Amino acid sequence: MNIFNSISSFTSTTKTIVTIGTFDGVHMGHKKVLNKLHNLAIEKQAESVLLTFFPHPRMVLQQDLDIQLLNTIAEKKKHIASYDIDHLIIHPFDLEFSRLTAEEFVKNVLVDQLNICAIIIGYDHRFGRNRTATIEDLINFGVKYNFEVEQITAKEIDEITISSTKIRNALLEGDITTANTYLGYNYTLHGEVIEGKKLGRTIDFPTANLKVDEKYKLIPKNGVYMVSVEINSNPFFGMMNIGTNPTVSDSEQSIEVHLFDFNESIYHQNITVGFLERIREEKKYDSLADLKDQLEKDKRYCLSRLKNYS
Repeated sequence: MNIFNSISSFTSTTKTIVTIGTFDGVHMGHKKVLNKLHNLAIEKQAESVLLTFFPHPRMVLQQDLDIQLLNTIAEKKKHIASYDIDHLIIHPFDLEFSRLTAEEFVKNVLVDQLNICAIIIGYDHRFGRNRTATIEDLINFGVKYNFEVEQITAKEIDEITISSTKIRNALLEGDITTANTYLGYNYTLHGEVIEGKKLGRTIDFPTANLKVDEKYKLIPKNGVYMVSVEINSNPFFGMMNIGTNPTVSDSEQSIEVHLFDFNESIYHQNITVGFLERIREEKKYDSLADLKDQLEKDKRYCLSRLKNYS
């Protein structure tokens, strides 16, 4: 898959089939659309193009909105690459781009730049300045500029919308099983290991404190989770606490991972944490000894479950 960081950097002498969307999560609801894109490209002997945007349009047009996304750009690239798509274009969305009229977008972008012969788009898709153009307008442009419009059905759109909503709600409720089922893969957090207060090591549970740079990345509900961890392409297992550490400090939210059978220093390295199960709520204990007892129980539970994930 070829990746382009703007529409202007894309060129092709071969006709293309294009679909447009945020594709946040690249989840099971998106699968039909991406497969349809691939199959139609084969049928028409064209190249498949997925056009998406970053920042998310709502980040630009509704700046007071505290938007939470399922994927960072790096994660989105990885998941889209698992499909047979020829080209991924991640175009910088800004106010200037948002002011393109519908016909400017169709003529200048889709026809002249992307060289389309067909577009796959939702029946309820709106585009152009102030999102005033409809699918009917796009069909008329297709007649004018000689490209086909294939609509994603209401049922398929509903599946995508329901999936996105259910995934976000599930993660915010700590329902990892539902989220992972709709995603088709384990939800992940990626970030740098930074120095913390190092209290975990005093009770024999040292932790890697994860700093997630992307402020828009959705962080699941506070609590204790069983996780997989990738470090330098090597897999490990562990358990993670998301919360405020009420037993020792009641501080700002932190993300701390305890790795099983691991005692290396990984400060300032980037790691990827995959959510497997939510074990319990975060809780305030009367003493560090009580907290340690609970962590031992959590660890035993996780180790008993590893056979399901190895």
